[in-house]
Amino acid sequence: MGQSSPVNRQSHALAYAAWIVVCIVWGTTYLAIRVALESVPVALVGGLRFTAAGIILITALRLTGQPLPAPRSWGGIALSGFLLLVIGNGAVVWAEQYVASGLTAVMVAMVPFWNVVVEAVRPSGERPTMRTLSGLAIGFAGIVVLVWPELFTYTGGNWFVAGVIALQLACAGWAVGTSFTKRNTVSQSPAATSAVQMLAAGLMFLAIATITGEWRDLAFTVRSASAILYLVVFGSIVAFSAYVYALKHLPIATVSLYSYVNPLIAVVLGTVLLSEPFSSRTLVASVLVFAGIAVVRSASGQPGETRRGARPEPGRGAA
Repeated sequence: MGQSSPVNRQSHALAYAAWIVVCIVWGTTYLAIRVALESVPVALVGGLRFTAAGIILITALRLTGQPLPAPRSWGGIALSGFLLLVIGNGAVVWAEQYVASGLTAVMVAMVPFWNVVVEAVRPSGERPTMRTLSGLAIGFAGIVVLVWPELFTYTGGNWFVAGVIALQLACAGWAVGTSFTKRNTVSQSPAATSAVQMLAAGLMFLAIATITGEWRDLAFTVRSASAILYLVVFGSIVAFSAYVYALKHLPIATVSLYSYVNPLIAVVLGTVLLSEPFSSRTLVASVLVFAGIAVVRSASGQPGETRRGARPEPGRGAA
């Protein structure tokens, strides 16, 4: 009775392989976004990526006989797509015009902070403990260390600060979107929900691109086209599918560790491939942010966080 079957052991091994895929692929999407921005405007990066990914996923679901969410739920799913992807991912893409891709990944790792804030302001939400508040203070100190010198400059540093603020807006969007999705999404298929979210968000991005006149600035190079294709196939389809599989077979606490690994991969790739600067001040700020995240996570270890098979959070880490 206590021994696991070969099938269970195989599923467990595949789940860890899927988790590794999530760590690597979502760690590389920050680099891909930076490359795509070389010739593709901000809204079109999200529009092309998520419209294509949504269409591909919906087509795959229909071909395999899996149902889509009921039409009555599409409005709520579209709203969650707006929060998670248009606000969350869109702010990340905009910020990467001014913030290095590796540092962007470090800032995005602060989503757990915003989860605490969103939970605290809900009428029936959990109030933060002193330990949680300490973690928030440590993480905020990291941001202060990062942006302090730029607050007193009147050159490009102001855009850097704006980028850091945009990244916190992205984290807030993901946190609110995740909370909304958990409480308002009734579909039993995370893949189906995410497919509709992606398509809805993609169409919103394309509308924004049309209104702001981005189409006239669209140009493809081999690098930018390859980056968009990578974001569609690997960042939005392969990695999310691996994420769903890992959540079915591993504890959430284990799967969520990807949010620590992603920034490390992003920093290394940005430094090596794009020659992005990584100063001692950035290192100190990153250490403070990660320390704050660790404290917040350790202070919020509810029993439900270790269960398997929980509903995925489509926006988390999906840069």
